[in-house]
Amino acid sequence: MSRFVAALLMAITLAVATPRAQSGTVRVFASNGFRAVFEELVPACERTIGQSVAAQFGTSTSLTQRVSGGEAFDVAIMTTEAMEDLGKAGTVSARTPLGRSGIGIGSRAGAKKPDIATADSLKKAFLAAKSITYAGDGASRPHIERMMTTLGIADVMTKKTQLEQGSVRAAARVEHGEAELLITLVSEILPAPGVALVGPLPSQFQNYVSFAAAAAVKSASPAAGKSLISCLSGPSVAGMLKAKGMERQ
Repeated sequence: MSRFVAALLMAITLAVATPRAQSGTVRVFASNGFRAVFEELVPACERTIGQSVAAQFGTSTSLTQRVSGGEAFDVAIMTTEAMEDLGKAGTVSARTPLGRSGIGIGSRAGAKKPDIATADSLKKAFLAAKSITYAGDGASRPHIERMMTTLGIADVMTKKTQLEQGSVRAAARVEHGEAELLITLVSEILPAPGVALVGPLPSQFQNYVSFAAAAAVKSASPAAGKSLISCLSGPSVAGMLKAKGMERQ
């Protein structure tokens, strides 16, 4: 009888402990710029690390604010500038480069695409547009506003600009016909529903935003977090990056 009771207790212990070991979830804060790649790769990564992954997306600015506010996470995927700041603050460990994306123009799916191949044609496209939109808290904003100044149309375009919180909401404005042109990273335009990529900015106005990943210093799942980062940054990911409007740094 004592052996039976001991065996029963052992079985109960294993039954309880095993789900706990398998139920851990890797919590990720990920920038919108890397979202399309992340969502495509995460199912395979979950199988690789043996744990589920729960991600919350936003601009690097908004995610950094959440980290500064004390929200718990295991892995952060943000712009390299934001990750450097988190590293200096002692919030994340060593950063792993993931990829970069250039800035592009998007229009409502089915609408006639303007010519943006040269500085002159791009200027005409902006002046002809009834309205434009981009993320007021996005990493591309300084470069967009610098471009408008260089083109000599900053004052005119300010009146036509609809700033939004994040590229997802900006893209939705174009999808619903509330704004004519979207300016954001190509990697954010391609997956946006109801929005078509017009093309990248001309080379003289182009700027690339790079992304990196790092595990949280206070992560509850440090090993799984590092394994996830390895999965997202492996050599086999290059083709996926290209398909989603990104490239290796």
